[in-house]
Amino acid sequence: MARVTISVIKADIGSLAGHHIVPDQLLEVARTSLAEAKRKRDIVDFYVTAVGDDLQLIMTHKKGENSQDIHGLSWEIFKKATKVAKELGLYGAGQDLLSDAFSGNLRGMGPGFAEIEIEERPAEPFVVFMADKTEPGAFNLPMFKIFADPFNTAGLVISPRLHEGFIFEILDVHEGKVVELSSPEEMYDILALIGTPGRYIVRRVYTKGEKEVAAAVSTTKLSLIAGKYVGKDDPVAIVRAQSKFPALGEILEPFAMSHLVAGWMRGSHHGPLMPVSLTDARPSRFDGPPRVVGLGFNVKNGKLIGPSDLLSDVSFDRARAIANEIADYLRRHGPFMPHRLGPDEMEYTTLPEVLKKLQDRFKEVET
Repeated sequence: MARVTISVIKADIGSLAGHHIVPDQLLEVARTSLAEAKRKRDIVDFYVTAVGDDLQLIMTHKKGENSQDIHGLSWEIFKKATKVAKELGLYGAGQDLLSDAFSGNLRGMGPGFAEIEIEERPAEPFVVFMADKTEPGAFNLPMFKIFADPFNTAGLVISPRLHEGFIFEILDVHEGKVVELSSPEEMYDILALIGTPGRYIVRRVYTKGEKEVAAAVSTTKLSLIAGKYVGKDDPVAIVRAQSKFPALGEILEPFAMSHLVAGWMRGSHHGPLMPVSLTDARPSRFDGPPRVVGLGFNVKNGKLIGPSDLLSDVSFDRARAIANEIADYLRRHGPFMPHRLGPDEMEYTTLPEVLKKLQDRFKEVET
């Protein structure tokens, strides 16, 4: 079978009415550019969409991961869309573009991306997850449940092809180092790391034996790159389905619980990750709550079939209702933790300035 690369590349390059949605004018810039690239056979196929204020480019091609051509194409699209965003006076025009010039690939330049190069199976289903108002570690819990939790993924117990488990590649975003851990043998070690999602991120998941890629997650941390808050990271992920991988229903099941993630307003609050349809990927309440969309595709000879808007299913209605209850509860905390993140995690904080201003007014406690 032919090898094909699936690339999901995203950036916030301007949004309507604040951190809300990508307007049609920017989507059209991307569609026109990718249609031309397809005509020139620079890519095989594409799908353009948006989740919240992030423009999402889903592409298939034959150029492999980290291709200068594909990353350069995406960079030029984001630059063109930024120009239109500035002409329209959109909010945050070009905010995820942290460099003036493309330098070979997108790593460290702002846009987030997840890519997998695969050898197509006769049937090759996969899911693209796209989140808004949160960070890459938001996918830690779902990835663990999909690939390591038998209470979520029955195939880990009853399917001979999944029974051996999977290998997790975990990135320490502070040190820039990765470690590979095997599940189920090293399950507790995996949890010890990824339970701190602000630092340790599930970057990729592999099968055992042939070590075939099963999932990839974007790991861009904008604040670490820019040295200041320029927007939340809003991760994307690609997860392969069926046969030697978890079934579609096992991949979606973790999102039936709206777990708490960091992000939301000003990137500085905890909130529930609400599973929504593309139609409802329009966060507005307190700039949120955080959202996740799941699109299902098949790929055949590099051509995209689909998508299906998977999390629009009514079976996720209860998760959405509970997410709204959680949002109500957390919002009542106002500026208090645990709604507000701790000072080490906050993207915005005036605490250093407040402490400096008050340093001479702190007195020793008399005993």
